[in-house]
Amino acid sequence: MATSSNGTSKPSFRKSYSIEYGYKPRKRTLIADAEFDREQHDEVQHKLQQTKIDEEGKDECTYTILVTIKDKRSASMLNLINTFNRDGLKVSHMETRPAAGSPTQKQSSEGLDVFMEVICTDKLMDDLKRGLLQSDSKFVLKNIKAHASSSSLSSGKESKEKNTENNTSDIIWFPMSIWDLDKCHHLHTSYQPDMDSRHPGFSDKGYRARREHIAQVAFSYRHGDLIPRVEYTTDEVKTWTLIYRQLKKLYPTAACKQHIYVIESLEKEGGFCETAIPQLEDVSRFMKRRSGFQLRPCAGLLTARDFLASLAFRVFQCTQYIRHPSSPLHSPEPDVVHELLGHVPLLSDPNFAQFSQDIGLASLGVSDDDIVKLSTLYWFTVEFGLCRENGQVRAYGAGLLSSFGELQHALSSKPQIKPFEPETTVIQEYQDEDYQPIYFLAETFEDAKEKLRLFAKSLKRPYELVYDAQTQSLQILDNVKVIHQLSSKLKLDMDVLEHALDRLHKNGINFRVI
Repeated sequence: MATSSNGTSKPSFRKSYSIEYGYKPRKRTLIADAEFDREQHDEVQHKLQQTKIDEEGKDECTYTILVTIKDKRSASMLNLINTFNRDGLKVSHMETRPAAGSPTQKQSSEGLDVFMEVICTDKLMDDLKRGLLQSDSKFVLKNIKAHASSSSLSSGKESKEKNTENNTSDIIWFPMSIWDLDKCHHLHTSYQPDMDSRHPGFSDKGYRARREHIAQVAFSYRHGDLIPRVEYTTDEVKTWTLIYRQLKKLYPTAACKQHIYVIESLEKEGGFCETAIPQLEDVSRFMKRRSGFQLRPCAGLLTARDFLASLAFRVFQCTQYIRHPSSPLHSPEPDVVHELLGHVPLLSDPNFAQFSQDIGLASLGVSDDDIVKLSTLYWFTVEFGLCRENGQVRAYGAGLLSSFGELQHALSSKPQIKPFEPETTVIQEYQDEDYQPIYFLAETFEDAKEKLRLFAKSLKRPYELVYDAQTQSLQILDNVKVIHQLSSKLKLDMDVLEHALDRLHKNGINFRVI
């Protein structure tokens, strides 16, 4: 049990994204994590509810009890007193009288009615009733009534239950500023190879030690720090070189134009080359200049909720370790190859960066079910999305652009290609053991962004959020004052646009607003 800040007890349960702790998928994936988190949450809520039921039985209340002793000898009275003489039972008053129907004047052996007031919990009273009923007919339990008292039941107990319900309602915390991402650190679950026997590095002690060393970089990082540089080994660089060369051959005919363009820019300005693994700090500076996105080191996959939340602030959680050398063309979880060659190029594109941020903003404060939907949406777009370009199908998903085998598969005639519609995409089953049998095709990033925004409006959240790029923080639009301030800012922006359009018109430039 763990103790909360108000001193009450609550169950605490260990969670681990590994097969030993019930994590079933072969790969670590965002959808699998979201589904696992939801199942764990449901299990915890069930246990919390059971604990709540158990705790309710501990509320003391005053009972009036009427018991008839069939044999009024002193031994029978002593047995009754012994029945009540247990921990938690407090007899505040007791009186006896002849049993109903016995002649008052004779005091015969008809028995005695014993009237008592007892203060105890519901559970102890249940135990007491069972004890009296099982006392081989020495006692006859005639009546038990619960009464409101300063310690207990009735309106007081109902009020307590109501307050408990309010306190345990689903209030979902989410970061309000980019600095709050540091507070998500305790939710960070590192995926170490020693946690799953299916991992290629499970039996490699050297690789496991290397992963642990690189993980410490992420655990100690705080927003605003320079991302520490990792000195990669010769074998790690060889793995990078092998993958880099093979993917570069496919990009001209398989990758979307934005990805190709940014890769070329990264080779000129961001330290990309086939003979060295780029450093995250250098790449992060490049991204920030291009789209406002930046990298933050992490030791593995975050929980789905925390990972998506970071996107809301244009922060991409990025691993620094590289896959095991025995499996250079496949990794059971994201590694630096997947992040740098798959994600970074398009996150450096302003249009795609906005799409990713919109998914992050949509995830803040929503239910676990909606997190699963958004994780599925992310999977089939940011990870495995296809787009149309000059009549040709091209890849923009990072899972495709960092895996030459699946990239070739996705652009072949084997898989089924469906048009991207968020309502159908979020309920599509995904494949975690082999190539995807189904991919979703977006006509343009602009079209995908608009459909995503419409879908986000259907998610159940009692407020709207707006991101302030200047302060890298969020505002909750839940009162007139905040909305008025935002309206004033938007009015100033519109004035600037109107003046710009007037200048173009005066200069004889024809235009139309789309």
